[in-house]
Amino acid sequence: MPVDLFDRILEAARVGETTDWEFKSAKGGFPGSFWETYSAMANSEGGVIILGVREKDGEVHLDGLSPEQAAQHQKYFWDNVHNRNTVSTNLLSSQDVSIVCLDGPVLLAIQVPRATRTQRPVYLGHNPLGHTYRRHHEGDYRLDDAEVRRMLADADLIPPDHRIFKGFDLKDLDPASLAQYRQRLASLKSDHPWLTLPDIELLVKIGGWRRERTGTSQGLTLAGLLMFGTEEAIRDTDAVPGYFVDYREKLDPLLRWTDRVCPDGTWEANLFQFYHRVWPKLAAGLPTPFRLEGAERRDETAAHEALREAFINALIHADFLGVGGIVIERYPDRFVLENPGTLLISFEQYHRGGVSECRNRSLQKMFSLIGRGEQAGSGVDKIRNGWRLNRWRAPKLECHDRPNRVELVLPMVSLIPEETLAHLRVMIGVTIDSLSPSELQALATAALENLVSNIRLQELLPDHPVEISRMLTRLCERGLLVSDSRRRWATYSLGAGEKAAALFDLTDSSHLGGDSSHLGGDSSHLHDVSALLKKLAEPVSNKGKAPVAHVREVICCLCAGRYLTAEELSHLLNRNQNNIRNRYLTPMVSEGLLALRYPDSVNRPDQAYTATSKLG
Repeated sequence: MPVDLFDRILEAARVGETTDWEFKSAKGGFPGSFWETYSAMANSEGGVIILGVREKDGEVHLDGLSPEQAAQHQKYFWDNVHNRNTVSTNLLSSQDVSIVCLDGPVLLAIQVPRATRTQRPVYLGHNPLGHTYRRHHEGDYRLDDAEVRRMLADADLIPPDHRIFKGFDLKDLDPASLAQYRQRLASLKSDHPWLTLPDIELLVKIGGWRRERTGTSQGLTLAGLLMFGTEEAIRDTDAVPGYFVDYREKLDPLLRWTDRVCPDGTWEANLFQFYHRVWPKLAAGLPTPFRLEGAERRDETAAHEALREAFINALIHADFLGVGGIVIERYPDRFVLENPGTLLISFEQYHRGGVSECRNRSLQKMFSLIGRGEQAGSGVDKIRNGWRLNRWRAPKLECHDRPNRVELVLPMVSLIPEETLAHLRVMIGVTIDSLSPSELQALATAALENLVSNIRLQELLPDHPVEISRMLTRLCERGLLVSDSRRRWATYSLGAGEKAAALFDLTDSSHLGGDSSHLGGDSSHLHDVSALLKKLAEPVSNKGKAPVAHVREVICCLCAGRYLTAEELSHLLNRNQNNIRNRYLTPMVSEGLLALRYPDSVNRPDQAYTATSKLG
């Protein structure tokens, strides 16, 4: 048990039950609900169960146990954790169970690790169906049979993409896809010995065709069908009927999407074709500085390598029998990659890097042979480093359940953009100078992503989760953040819960790039500037409806001599931000009434507008 357990228990007791902490009284005996929590934590991210603590109405009371009770409960635990009639698997060693004295109260602390892929599911009794649990916030919920079966499939030592599909053969493959794969392999390794093999033998080598060592069964594997199959064969009711791959480009807010690649009958929608159709579109969303290596121009950067790794990961880690298909989205300021399934390693292992647990190993091998994807567990590090070198915010990984899906967001936004820093300075004044780097990062994250949490800050900061929790509490006590609860899984928004209104309260226009010299320009006139802008906006902000021409005139007045963003204008005018952008700002730019602060990057999320002299 960690040496800092004493402090961690006190900290956890202060914030209440969470995803990774559970308190049970145990004064009347060993709690029967203990084993449900044990199963739930083992099948999630692990956690600590404390006996001798009572929680009521969100308040935690350290009632404690007598030394005799603690010893009895400890013996009862060890007797039953090894009993297959009680629980399927014992995950603990002696150092995971401790009797702890907290200056009076005696507690029994049991630290439950996350079960490995092959140990899951951890269930009660002899039947996993109906007796397997997972943790969600501070509660334990029973998994349905379909979820348990997917967990059992992931635990199988034979990867799912090794499965042989009987009744399928080479006629179910797209010949062009297999030929193009050969060409890619030849261009990378022209003397590779597999290039001379006939198709079926090449497929055997790369995992697309398998012959069982016992018996006479052989045929196309799931990997071979997914990588090279025709769409009709892949989506056959005996194969992967729910298969779907989808690329969505959303660069214009006026359109549902500006480009889309999905199975539509015009191409064979296997993974090989999907990758080669979508990758150039994704790569086009990254900046490509002119760079020479020797006499050759290099068009790829570390960010390109990171994005490609993330793309390949979404393909090879997907649970193709899961729900929802693979969805890849490109926005002006971020990429979002989502695939069905669960994370096969813990969040801690993911963030630490160097651990590889691939759901579809043959698919991984196929992409790796043509120089796409890592096999040594360094893919996550490549993704993070590529983004870090561009000084962008760290990638954000989230796992969703019901249905199980893994989502990776790659934001192309600076850790603390200058404009965000300027807005924060306006919002909290000189207080910003007293903030630590971690506190400033927490406020900037709340501003940029609307909410901040302990889990998200663990991706951005080197601090221990307990230190992050204490920091968030301090920011709440100072009124700089507001929590939606006092639990560790809480989310936080900027002060008073009105992030946008507070952050973009225009107490200063000089930080927006405009010329405020006619207003005095120094700090003694900041509130005069705010009052002036609000006064200019009143003819629109105080009315439910206003003539279009009137709104356009007010926008030009507000933007005269300064740059304002769509979000700032929406707060001043008391109008929906999308309505302001789509109905007014975009047309006014086209007509030359407004000019862009960043004309070479129209879709920047921090785009701002200033008035020209053409109105009237």
